[in-house]
Amino acid sequence: MAEEPPNIVLEYLRRIDRKVDVIDERVGRLELRMSSIDHHLAGAHMTDVGQTSEIERLKSRVDRIERRLELGE
Repeated sequence: MAEEPPNIVLEYLRRIDRKVDVIDERVGRLELRMSSIDHHLAGAHMTDVGQTSEIERLKSRVDRIERRLELGE
């Protein structure tokens, strides 16, 4: 019995399937990296907010000291 010729369409579909699997894996890794970056940026933002409020508190104290010492402009 003679061997059947390869089905070209089926072969292309298999190649596409393998490529889609690779792309799916890459997208999964990118999602993890983006999530990590998102958490890092959120932490940096919270640090920035804390520093800004501390700077405002210090400005307030310096203004009060300047008023008491009559060092105003």
